[in-house]
Amino acid sequence: MDAVTKKIKYLDPKNDLTFRKIFADHPHLLMSFLNSILPLEEGQKIESIEYLQPEIIPELSGFKRSIVDVHCTDNRQRYFIVEMQMYWTSAFMKRMLFNTGKAYVRQLKHGGKYRDLKPVYGLSLVDATIHKSKELEKIYYHHYKMVHTINSSEKIDGLELIFVELPKFKASNFTDKKIQTLWLRFLTEIDEDTSEVPDDLMNDELIKEAVECVQREAFTEDELRYYDQYWDVVRTDKAAIEEWEEKYKKLSEENQQISKVVEDAKQETIKAKQEAKEAKLKLAKQLKKYGLSMNEIINETGLTSEEINQNL
Repeated sequence: MDAVTKKIKYLDPKNDLTFRKIFADHPHLLMSFLNSILPLEEGQKIESIEYLQPEIIPELSGFKRSIVDVHCTDNRQRYFIVEMQMYWTSAFMKRMLFNTGKAYVRQLKHGGKYRDLKPVYGLSLVDATIHKSKELEKIYYHHYKMVHTINSSEKIDGLELIFVELPKFKASNFTDKKIQTLWLRFLTEIDEDTSEVPDDLMNDELIKEAVECVQREAFTEDELRYYDQYWDVVRTDKAAIEEWEEKYKKLSEENQQISKVVEDAKQETIKAKQEAKEAKLKLAKQLKKYGLSMNEIINETGLTSEEINQNL
Protein backbone atom coordinates (compact mmCIF):
# COMPACT_ATOMS: atom_id res chain seq x y z
CA MET A 1 0.00 0.00 0.00
CA ASP A 2 1.15 3.53 -0.61
CA ALA A 3 2.17 5.97 2.09
CA VAL A 4 -1.13 7.87 1.94
CA THR A 5 -3.17 4.73 2.57
CA LYS A 6 -1.02 3.85 5.57
CA LYS A 7 -1.97 7.12 7.25
CA ILE A 8 -5.68 6.33 7.18
CA LYS A 9 -7.12 5.79 10.64
CA TYR A 10 -9.90 3.32 11.32
CA LEU A 11 -12.56 2.69 13.94
CA ASP A 12 -13.52 -0.65 15.46
CA PRO A 13 -16.47 -2.17 13.51
CA LYS A 14 -17.80 -3.81 16.70
CA ASN A 15 -18.80 -0.44 18.14
CA ASP A 16 -22.55 0.22 18.04
CA LEU A 17 -22.02 3.27 15.82
CA THR A 18 -19.77 1.59 13.25
CA PHE A 19 -21.72 -1.65 13.18
CA ARG A 20 -24.87 0.26 12.33
CA LYS A 21 -23.00 2.40 9.79
CA ILE A 22 -21.96 -0.77 7.95
CA PHE A 23 -24.93 -3.06 8.22
CA ALA A 24 -27.86 -0.71 8.77
CA ASP A 25 -26.91 1.65 5.93
CA HIS A 26 -25.77 -1.00 3.44
CA PRO A 27 -28.25 -3.89 3.10
CA HIS A 28 -26.12 -5.61 0.45
CA LEU A 29 -23.23 -5.85 2.96
CA LEU A 30 -25.55 -7.29 5.57
CA MET A 31 -26.87 -9.85 3.08
CA SER A 32 -23.32 -10.89 2.19
CA PHE A 33 -22.39 -11.23 5.85
CA LEU A 34 -25.51 -13.22 6.77
CA ASN A 35 -25.24 -15.52 3.77
CA SER A 36 -21.68 -16.31 4.84
CA ILE A 37 -22.23 -16.74 8.57
CA LEU A 38 -25.62 -18.44 8.94
CA PRO A 39 -25.99 -22.24 8.71
CA LEU A 40 -27.92 -22.07 5.44
CA GLU A 41 -28.71 -25.17 3.43
CA GLU A 42 -27.46 -25.58 -0.10
CA GLY A 43 -29.49 -23.40 -2.42
CA GLN A 44 -30.75 -21.26 0.46
CA LYS A 45 -29.87 -17.57 0.20
CA ILE A 46 -31.03 -14.33 1.79
CA GLU A 47 -32.71 -12.17 -0.80
CA SER A 48 -34.30 -9.28 1.10
CA ILE A 49 -33.80 -7.27 4.27
CA GLU A 50 -36.35 -5.27 6.24
CA TYR A 51 -35.35 -2.79 8.91
CA LEU A 52 -38.32 -2.79 11.25
CA GLN A 53 -37.35 0.45 12.98
CA PRO A 54 -35.29 3.40 11.73
CA GLU A 55 -31.64 2.72 12.51
CA ILE A 56 -31.07 6.07 14.18
CA ILE A 57 -28.27 6.42 16.70
CA PRO A 58 -30.14 6.57 20.03
CA GLU A 59 -29.37 8.76 23.00
CA LEU A 60 -26.46 7.29 24.93
CA SER A 61 -28.31 7.29 28.24
CA GLY A 62 -30.84 4.79 26.95
CA PHE A 63 -29.33 3.03 23.98
CA LYS A 64 -29.46 -0.74 23.75
CA ARG A 65 -25.88 -1.58 22.78
CA SER A 66 -27.16 -4.08 20.26
CA ILE A 67 -29.13 -4.35 17.03
CA VAL A 68 -32.32 -6.31 17.55
CA ASP A 69 -34.60 -4.92 14.88
CA VAL A 70 -32.99 -6.10 11.65
CA HIS A 71 -35.05 -8.87 10.06
CA CYS A 72 -34.21 -10.68 6.85
CA THR A 73 -36.02 -13.05 4.53
CA ASP A 74 -34.44 -15.73 2.37
CA ASN A 75 -35.66 -17.39 -0.82
CA ARG A 76 -37.64 -19.86 1.33
CA GLN A 77 -39.29 -17.12 3.38
CA ARG A 78 -37.31 -17.89 6.52
CA TYR A 79 -36.84 -14.99 8.94
CA PHE A 80 -33.57 -13.88 10.49
CA ILE A 81 -32.80 -11.62 13.44
CA VAL A 82 -29.35 -10.02 13.67
CA GLU A 83 -28.04 -8.92 17.04
CA MET A 84 -24.68 -7.55 18.07
CA GLN A 85 -23.81 -7.97 21.75
CA MET A 86 -20.73 -6.32 23.20
CA TYR A 87 -20.57 -8.36 26.40
CA TRP A 88 -22.15 -11.49 27.79
CA THR A 89 -24.65 -11.89 30.62
CA SER A 90 -26.59 -14.95 31.72
CA ALA A 91 -29.82 -13.24 30.65
CA PHE A 92 -28.66 -12.54 27.08
CA MET A 93 -29.35 -16.04 25.72
CA LYS A 94 -32.85 -15.97 27.20
CA ARG A 95 -33.46 -12.53 25.70
CA MET A 96 -32.32 -13.77 22.30
CA LEU A 97 -34.65 -16.77 22.60
CA PHE A 98 -37.46 -14.39 23.58
CA ASN A 99 -36.81 -12.13 20.57
CA THR A 100 -36.74 -15.01 18.09
CA GLY A 101 -39.86 -16.44 19.73
CA LYS A 102 -41.68 -13.15 19.21
CA ALA A 103 -40.64 -13.10 15.55
CA TYR A 104 -41.96 -16.64 15.15
CA VAL A 105 -45.33 -15.87 16.77
CA ARG A 106 -45.85 -12.60 14.86
CA GLN A 107 -45.89 -14.48 11.57
CA LEU A 108 -49.31 -15.90 12.35
CA LYS A 109 -51.88 -13.30 11.44
CA HIS A 110 -55.56 -13.55 12.41
CA GLY A 111 -57.00 -16.59 10.71
CA GLY A 112 -53.56 -17.83 9.68
CA LYS A 113 -52.57 -21.48 9.63
CA TYR A 114 -49.81 -23.05 11.70
CA ARG A 115 -48.43 -24.87 8.69
CA ASP A 116 -47.56 -21.50 7.15
CA LEU A 117 -45.14 -20.62 9.97
CA LYS A 118 -41.54 -20.33 8.81
CA PRO A 119 -38.41 -21.01 10.90
CA VAL A 120 -36.72 -18.10 12.62
CA TYR A 121 -32.95 -17.90 13.09
CA GLY A 122 -31.36 -15.67 15.71
CA LEU A 123 -27.75 -14.66 15.08
CA SER A 124 -25.69 -13.12 17.87
CA LEU A 125 -22.15 -11.82 17.46
CA VAL A 126 -20.71 -11.79 20.97
CA ASP A 127 -17.57 -9.85 21.81
CA ALA A 128 -16.96 -12.06 24.83
CA THR A 129 -16.15 -15.65 25.76
CA ILE A 130 -19.34 -17.42 26.79
CA HIS A 131 -18.40 -21.11 26.69
CA LYS A 132 -15.39 -21.98 28.83
CA SER A 133 -15.72 -25.75 29.19
CA LYS A 134 -12.84 -27.89 27.95
CA GLU A 135 -14.99 -29.32 25.14
CA LEU A 136 -15.87 -25.87 23.79
CA GLU A 137 -12.87 -23.77 24.77
CA LYS A 138 -11.66 -23.54 21.14
CA ILE A 139 -15.08 -23.53 19.46
CA TYR A 140 -16.29 -20.07 18.43
CA TYR A 141 -19.37 -21.02 16.38
CA HIS A 142 -22.37 -22.37 18.31
CA HIS A 143 -25.55 -23.54 16.58
CA TYR A 144 -28.57 -24.44 18.72
CA LYS A 145 -31.69 -26.14 17.40
CA MET A 146 -34.45 -28.41 18.71
CA VAL A 147 -33.45 -32.03 18.14
CA HIS A 148 -34.52 -35.39 19.55
CA THR A 149 -32.40 -36.33 22.58
CA ILE A 150 -31.77 -39.84 21.21
CA ASN A 151 -31.81 -39.34 17.44
CA SER A 152 -30.42 -35.90 16.61
CA SER A 153 -31.45 -36.28 12.96
CA GLU A 154 -35.05 -35.88 14.14
CA LYS A 155 -35.65 -32.18 14.66
CA ILE A 156 -38.46 -29.65 15.00
CA ASP A 157 -38.15 -26.68 12.68
CA GLY A 158 -38.98 -23.42 14.35
CA LEU A 159 -36.32 -21.60 16.31
CA GLU A 160 -32.57 -21.82 15.82
CA LEU A 161 -29.94 -19.74 17.60
CA ILE A 162 -26.40 -19.05 16.40
CA PHE A 163 -23.81 -17.48 18.67
CA VAL A 164 -20.39 -16.45 17.35
CA GLU A 165 -17.72 -15.78 20.00
CA LEU A 166 -15.51 -13.25 18.24
CA PRO A 167 -12.57 -13.42 20.71
CA LYS A 168 -12.16 -17.13 19.95
CA PHE A 169 -12.05 -16.71 16.19
CA LYS A 170 -8.61 -17.33 14.72
CA ALA A 171 -8.13 -17.69 10.97
CA SER A 172 -6.24 -20.95 10.65
CA ASN A 173 -4.98 -20.06 7.20
CA PHE A 174 -4.73 -16.46 6.06
CA THR A 175 -4.81 -17.61 2.44
CA ASP A 176 -8.36 -18.81 3.03
CA LYS A 177 -10.50 -16.56 0.83
CA LYS A 178 -13.85 -17.87 2.08
CA ILE A 179 -16.15 -14.90 2.59
CA GLN A 180 -17.05 -16.04 6.13
CA THR A 181 -13.39 -15.98 7.13
CA LEU A 182 -12.92 -12.56 5.52
CA TRP A 183 -15.93 -11.08 7.32
CA LEU A 184 -14.84 -12.45 10.70
CA ARG A 185 -11.31 -11.22 10.12
CA PHE A 186 -12.73 -7.79 9.32
CA LEU A 187 -14.65 -7.76 12.61
CA THR A 188 -11.76 -9.00 14.71
CA GLU A 189 -8.66 -7.46 13.06
CA ILE A 190 -9.75 -3.89 12.27
CA ASP A 191 -9.70 -1.39 15.13
CA GLU A 192 -8.22 1.95 16.19
CA ASP A 193 -4.69 0.51 16.10
CA THR A 194 -4.95 -0.61 12.47
CA SER A 195 -2.44 1.24 10.32
CA GLU A 196 -2.58 -0.97 7.24
CA VAL A 197 -5.39 -3.28 6.14
CA PRO A 198 -4.22 -6.67 4.78
CA ASP A 199 -4.38 -6.92 0.99
CA ASP A 200 -6.55 -10.05 0.99
CA LEU A 201 -9.27 -8.11 2.82
CA MET A 202 -9.03 -5.15 0.44
CA ASN A 203 -9.07 -7.42 -2.61
CA ASP A 204 -12.66 -8.43 -1.86
CA GLU A 205 -14.97 -5.64 -3.04
CA LEU A 206 -17.56 -6.07 -0.27
CA ILE A 207 -15.00 -6.24 2.54
CA LYS A 208 -13.20 -3.26 1.04
CA GLU A 209 -16.45 -1.28 1.11
CA ALA A 210 -16.97 -2.25 4.76
CA VAL A 211 -13.41 -1.17 5.59
CA GLU A 212 -14.04 2.20 3.93
CA CYS A 213 -17.17 2.56 6.09
CA VAL A 214 -15.04 2.55 9.25
CA GLN A 215 -12.45 5.09 8.15
CA ARG A 216 -12.28 7.68 10.90
CA GLU A 217 -12.52 10.60 8.47
CA ALA A 218 -15.98 9.39 7.38
CA PHE A 219 -17.46 10.32 10.78
CA THR A 220 -18.55 13.67 12.17
CA GLU A 221 -17.27 15.06 15.47
CA ASP A 222 -20.60 14.24 17.13
CA GLU A 223 -20.40 10.66 15.86
CA LEU A 224 -16.85 10.28 17.11
CA ARG A 225 -17.95 11.62 20.48
CA TYR A 226 -20.72 9.01 20.55
CA TYR A 227 -18.20 6.35 19.48
CA ASP A 228 -15.94 7.13 22.46
CA GLN A 229 -18.86 7.41 24.88
CA TYR A 230 -20.12 4.04 23.71
CA TRP A 231 -16.84 2.35 24.62
CA ASP A 232 -16.88 4.16 27.97
CA VAL A 233 -20.32 2.71 28.71
CA VAL A 234 -19.26 -0.77 27.59
CA ARG A 235 -16.12 -0.64 29.73
CA THR A 236 -18.14 0.56 32.73
CA ASP A 237 -20.73 -2.17 32.24
CA LYS A 238 -18.04 -4.82 31.81
CA ALA A 239 -16.29 -3.63 34.96
CA ALA A 240 -19.57 -3.77 36.87
CA ILE A 241 -20.27 -7.28 35.61
CA GLU A 242 -16.74 -8.45 36.44
CA GLU A 243 -17.05 -6.92 39.93
CA TRP A 244 -20.39 -8.64 40.44
CA GLU A 245 -18.98 -11.97 39.18
CA GLU A 246 -16.02 -11.63 41.52
CA LYS A 247 -18.31 -10.90 44.47
CA TYR A 248 -20.56 -13.79 43.46
CA LYS A 249 -17.54 -16.11 43.20
CA LYS A 250 -16.29 -15.00 46.61
CA LEU A 251 -19.75 -15.38 48.13
CA SER A 252 -20.08 -18.84 46.58
CA GLU A 253 -16.71 -19.86 48.05
CA GLU A 254 -17.78 -18.52 51.46
CA ASN A 255 -21.09 -20.36 51.20
CA GLN A 256 -19.23 -23.55 50.33
CA GLN A 257 -17.04 -23.10 53.38
CA ILE A 258 -20.07 -22.42 55.57
CA SER A 259 -21.85 -25.43 54.08
CA LYS A 260 -18.83 -27.59 54.87
CA VAL A 261 -18.75 -26.35 58.47
CA VAL A 262 -22.49 -26.99 58.83
CA GLU A 263 -22.17 -30.45 57.27
CA ASP A 264 -19.21 -31.30 59.53
CA ALA A 265 -21.20 -30.11 62.58
CA LYS A 266 -24.18 -32.13 61.41
CA GLN A 267 -22.08 -35.26 61.08
CA GLU A 268 -20.54 -34.65 64.50
CA THR A 269 -24.03 -34.25 65.99
CA ILE A 270 -25.19 -37.49 64.36
CA LYS A 271 -22.08 -39.25 65.66
CA ALA A 272 -22.59 -37.86 69.18
CA LYS A 273 -26.25 -38.92 69.20
CA GLN A 274 -25.31 -42.41 68.05
CA GLU A 275 -22.63 -42.68 70.72
CA ALA A 276 -25.12 -41.42 73.37
CA LYS A 277 -27.70 -43.97 72.26
CA GLU A 278 -25.13 -46.78 72.36
CA ALA A 279 -24.19 -45.67 75.89
CA LYS A 280 -27.86 -45.68 76.94
CA LEU A 281 -28.37 -49.15 75.44
CA LYS A 282 -25.31 -50.37 77.31
CA LEU A 283 -26.75 -48.91 80.52
CA ALA A 284 -30.16 -50.47 79.78
CA LYS A 285 -28.51 -53.86 79.36
CA GLN A 286 -26.81 -53.52 82.76
CA LEU A 287 -30.04 -52.39 84.44
CA LYS A 288 -31.95 -55.30 82.96
CA LYS A 289 -29.22 -57.64 84.21
CA TYR A 290 -29.77 -56.24 87.70
CA GLY A 291 -33.49 -57.02 87.45
CA LEU A 292 -35.02 -53.59 86.94
CA SER A 293 -38.43 -53.46 85.29
CA MET A 294 -39.02 -52.05 81.81
CA ASN A 295 -40.58 -48.85 83.22
CA GLU A 296 -37.59 -48.33 85.52
CA ILE A 297 -35.14 -48.83 82.64
CA ILE A 298 -37.11 -46.34 80.48
CA ASN A 299 -37.07 -43.77 83.28
CA GLU A 300 -33.32 -44.19 83.82
CA THR A 301 -32.20 -44.18 80.15
CA GLY A 302 -34.85 -42.13 78.33
CA LEU A 303 -35.13 -44.90 75.71
CA THR A 304 -38.43 -46.18 74.41
CA SER A 305 -39.64 -49.73 74.99
CA GLU A 306 -39.25 -50.39 71.24
CA GLU A 307 -35.60 -49.25 71.27
CA ILE A 308 -34.88 -51.41 74.30
CA ASN A 309 -36.60 -54.52 72.89
CA GLN A 310 -34.96 -54.14 69.47
CA ASN A 311 -31.43 -53.79 70.80
CA LEU A 312 -31.33 -55.99 73.94
